[in-house]
Amino acid sequence: MSVPSRSNRKVRKRIRDQFAISGRWRRAKEGAWGAAEDAGWLADGGRATNLIIVNIGFLGGRFDPVHFGHLGAAQDALAQHNLDRLVFVPTAQVPHQSQQIHAPAADRLAMLRLAIGSRPQFEVSEFELGRHGASYTIDSVRHFTRLHPRDRLFWIIGGDRVGRLHDWKDIGELATLAEFIVLARPGHARQSAADVPGLRLHDCANRAVEASSTELRERVRQGLPLDNFVPEAVAAYIARSGLYRQSPD
Repeated sequence: MSVPSRSNRKVRKRIRDQFAISGRWRRAKEGAWGAAEDAGWLADGGRATNLIIVNIGFLGGRFDPVHFGHLGAAQDALAQHNLDRLVFVPTAQVPHQSQQIHAPAADRLAMLRLAIGSRPQFEVSEFELGRHGASYTIDSVRHFTRLHPRDRLFWIIGGDRVGRLHDWKDIGELATLAEFIVLARPGHARQSAADVPGLRLHDCANRAVEASSTELRERVRQGLPLDNFVPEAVAAYIARSGLYRQSPD
């Protein structure tokens, strides 16, 4: 993938610094970045050129609970692919999984916000939580494309999902709207890419974090600590809220 020019990187830093100083970056609602573009932040020292294109990554999942594996994947994608923002997109209901969601949406959202803390480039979108019912990637990408029509959107997936992309809902349209960052875990070969015209894939080396949300829920049920698996604030929230204590039905 192309690397932004030095002038564009400087302008992006100006925008990030301005939002950080005002405290608006983390609290801004979806679409606020577009307002910054519309305000006339131009490349090449402010001369009359096209507005810069912002690289925005999206990481979807249940985050039930969020753990260091999720945060590591987000940080790796951010750093390796020159992303300006990384948006976590918690799902309401995953269409290809029938498991019961063990923590209410409000709790999963709260844990995500605690996990990202004050990291200025990390954000959380409540879009899918507000939809209720099944969540399809194409619905979210259409939504984010409407919010950010000039920007470059990247959807982050695991390497084990690449071979099934042709089964995704409206994958042809999805391939035109967003690019995919594929997380490659050490020691795990990436699946062959699905035969989808226009599909754009970018590999991302992902650090190995031996944790899964399923295993962590079971640890809580057994009364085992979550040290080294989740941020301290998330562990405290789980304990305080009594999440995952009951056996699944």
